Parts: sequence; C-alpha cells; structure tokens
Amino acid sequence: MLLSNRINAIEESATLAMAAKAREFKNKGVDVISLSLGEPDFKTPQHICDAAKKAIDDGKYFAYPPVPGYQDLREAIAAKYQKENGVPYKAENIVVSNGAKQSIANVMLALLNPGDEVIIFSPFWVSYDALVRLTEAKPVLVKGTWENDFKVTATQVEQAITSKTKAIIFSSPCNPTGSVFSRKELEAISAVVLKHPGLLVIADEIYEHINFTGDQTSMASLPGMFERTITVNGFAKGFAMTGWRVGYIAAPKWIADGSNKVQGQITSANCSISQRGALAAITGDLAPTKRMVEEYRQRRELVYRLLKEIPGVKANYPQGAFYFFPDVSSYFGKSDGSTTLKNSDDLCLWMLEKGHVSLVPGGAFGDDRCVRLSYAASEKDLTEALRRMKEILATLK
Repeated sequence: MLLSNRINAIEESATLAMAAKAREFKNKGVDVISLSLGEPDFKTPQHICDAAKKAIDDGKYFAYPPVPGYQDLREAIAAKYQKENGVPYKAENIVVSNGAKQSIANVMLALLNPGDEVIIFSPFWVSYDALVRLTEAKPVLVKGTWENDFKVTATQVEQAITSKTKAIIFSSPCNPTGSVFSRKELEAISAVVLKHPGLLVIADEIYEHINFTGDQTSMASLPGMFERTITVNGFAKGFAMTGWRVGYIAAPKWIADGSNKVQGQITSANCSISQRGALAAITGDLAPTKRMVEEYRQRRELVYRLLKEIPGVKANYPQGAFYFFPDVSSYFGKSDGSTTLKNSDDLCLWMLEKGHVSLVPGGAFGDDRCVRLSYAASEKDLTEALRRMKEILATLK
C-alpha cells in the first residue's frame, strides 16, 4: 500500500494546492480574491478560437496527431525562433507537448540519471525541484540575492558545478520574481557553461512576451549555446491559452528525439484542435498579446504602489511575467491574539482565512521570506486584495 520513493520525495504543487484551498472557501460562499495561480484573466484571442472551431468543422483533425506535433506547427515554431530570437531551429528540433510542464518533464526524463545534479536558479518555479527529484537526480539550489533582483550570477553558477552536474534550469522572465536576465548576464553564464563539456541549459522562456525591458535574449542564440540549450516555451501565458495545454521544447535533435520517445510512451501527442489554435496564435496578429501586456504593465504599477503602502512589506520591481515576490518576513513571529505566524505557509493560510486573499508561500519557490502574488487579475480585484492585506496585516502585534 506504499507509494513509490520517487513520489514520496516530491511535494504537491503549492500553486495548485493554494488554488484548491481558495476554491474550497469560494464553494462555502466566501468572497475570496485569488492571486495564487499564474493564469491570465483574459480570454483567448478570437482569431485563435476561430481557427480551432474551423478545425472541428473541417473534420480533418479527428485522428491521433504525430507524437511531436503537426509538421506545420513545428515549422511555424522554428520559423518564429529564427525570425524573433535569432536561433536556427528547424521542425526536427521541436516537440509539442501538453503544456510546458510536460515539456520540462520530458526533457528531464530523457536526460537525467539517478545521482545526476541539476542546478536550479532560486527562487524557482515550484515544479523544477519536484521534476528533478522525480527522476531521482539531485536538485542543487543556487540562490539569487535580493540586491541583484533575485538573479543568480555566473560566479555563483561556477561555484556550484561539480563532476555530477548535468544541467542548469532557470526562467527569464522569472516565475516567481518577475526578474529578467540581460544579454550580458546570460553571456557571462554561457561562458561558464562552455567551459564544462556536456553541461546543458534548460531555458524556460514561457513568459517571453510579458517582458517590460525590451530585451528578451534566448540562451540558445548565444555563441556556442545552440547545442547546449533546451528552450522551453508555450502558448499559455502570452496568448491566454492556459486551458489549451500547448507547450513545446526547441532543442538539439538528439534531445528532441529523446523527449519524443518519452512522450510517445506517456501521453502521445497534444490535442489536435489545440494545435490548430496554436498555429493561428504563432502565425497570427500579435496585437491582442501586446494589448494584454500593456494591461499587465499598468497593473504592475498599481500593485507596486499599493505594496509600498503596506508597512513591513518589501517589494522588488519585476521586469516581466505577472508576479510580485514581496518579502513579508517582518511579520513572522507576530500574532493576532490567536494565531502566531512562523513562516510564509502560516501567513498565506492565515491571509486566506482572515483576509480572504489567496497567495502562494515563498518557501515553495525557494525563499520562505516571501510570498508570490499574481497580478493576472482585474484592477478592481487587485485594489481590493491589497486593501484587505494591508488591513489584516495591521492586526498583527
């Protein structure tokens, strides 16, 4: 009756767990404002929906698609990277999966052996650590400092590499911090990687469209890094297509082939209709995406201003994605008379119960001083949520 060691070694996804708790409260009639999930609150653009509807009506997409995705979609993804990111991918380098999370899982299952080490830039997206553990490899957390906007430096990377290091994984723009690595910073990291034969980089670019710096550099575009980089991306964030579940990797062919083999045994191909929507997204008008990003930019300014008005909360200024990762540790050890907050888990659960605002504990992302707040919500909800947070935190002594 015992679960496997590999399952017992990982935690439930903290983001999904907090979202589930928020739903429990909502089902009881509580007016919860959920800022826990990284899910755009915009509808999928109409031209994408129309393409999916047309695919259904055409009646040609009822059979199993090829495991790595339809050829035309893979060619379109490769063309996008050639044109926009300066990376010479071809269709053979692309594997389309059921979301970027499966893309990462495929890569790790294809590459890692028990005992291998993977350097994870911390703070990190919650599933990186769990997926490394699932392969029975060892996650090695390298922590970015607050002073450097949570970003890990090339020197830190070099100090963390051992004879067992197989890969490095990070996101830029980053979930949960919103930090963006500059071209100069990535060049310094790539110079370290290139000194170590066989060392690979998994570069998660799922938030590339939600980048307020104007500088989105793909690691694979840097000299010598094409053969060393697995680029992860998808349609969920930039095109408001979370429920469509379309992610992909772009990687050297031998890695793409390995991921294709994994996927062929676990899920086979991504949904045929979702792929037709994805093709319309990547080849179509980016105006809806740009409007969405401008809305996020305005929300960022609103939330930053409101966070600064809460005593004891220390917030960085994110350069991308749609998250804040504020330090709330000044409230640890304080009590409302019945509950004493010891860590970010306590604070988030207490905030949900007393303030009816759903956040995600920072410990799940590698920094227990912080909480993750998603501003993928309306300005009305964000304003009310921050008002509640300020009011309820003021009751702590």
